[in-house]
Amino acid sequence: MMLGFEWAFAQGKVLTEMAEKNPDIVLLSQDIGSFRPFSKRFPERFFDVGISEANLIGVAAGLAHAGKLPFVMAMAPFVSMRAFEQLRTDCGYNRNSVKIIAPCSGLEGGYWGPTHHAVEDLALLRMIPGMTVLCPADPAEASRAVRAAAEVDGPVYIRLGYIQPIEGYPEAFEVGRAVVIREGSDVAILATGASVTQAIAAHDLLKGQGISARVLNMHTIKPIDREAIGAAAAEIGPIVTVEEHFVAGGLGGAVAEVLAELGAGRLRRLGLEDQFIVEVASYPDILKLAGLDAPSIAAAARSMLD
Repeated sequence: MMLGFEWAFAQGKVLTEMAEKNPDIVLLSQDIGSFRPFSKRFPERFFDVGISEANLIGVAAGLAHAGKLPFVMAMAPFVSMRAFEQLRTDCGYNRNSVKIIAPCSGLEGGYWGPTHHAVEDLALLRMIPGMTVLCPADPAEASRAVRAAAEVDGPVYIRLGYIQPIEGYPEAFEVGRAVVIREGSDVAILATGASVTQAIAAHDLLKGQGISARVLNMHTIKPIDREAIGAAAAEIGPIVTVEEHFVAGGLGGAVAEVLAELGAGRLRRLGLEDQFIVEVASYPDILKLAGLDAPSIAAAARSMLD
């Protein structure tokens, strides 16, 4: 089982705890399992609509319109594209508070090939008015993101990838507020989701080479933390963004927009260039092929200083 799915299913316990206190919480699934313990504890509040993403979001939006608080579990590459019209119109335009938990994001699909890579979803979702886009970096933060999503007025997209526990990271989760994971003064590495772990490893590599790198966990893509980006530009200057996404429209695009408006900083965006990853390989190998592993990130940071 891929880690994104493990942590996605782990949210069943979190949602069950939340549903004990909030009778309006319902859960909808895209044919990816019974999602216990929620479905066992609240069978009348669990709906599996099958592999029909547009219908899934439409039903969830209808439940939200009727006063429920629907959480949706669906694979990122499919819910973001097959149901985009429903996400835009039923959720965004109508301000229906649907909360989407989306595993299998970025390049996590690995062996399944480019059809299962979600590398456009951040660009698609962040352009929808009123949509909040979260991309947690470790399992505990994923649970905090789910709880925080319930308090957001409007639709929320929670992107779950190949995240791993980050040692010593007990930070409280605040929507729209980036977290400094490692301090540094020579270059800033702004990463999101599973890329945060690689950015931390890159920080350690750079430290051994006498380079001080600040690492920021950009767990919220929208609303983006303009203050943290501005501080990195003003206090450090060179900035590298890292994401399992096309360089156009995702974290790198959002940071570029802020820097352009501020007229500050220098930026290099790491992500997929204008091409698909067609190789069928393991997740670590695909990261290396895409230039998103720790050595590649460290090399990009060094190039900013050169």
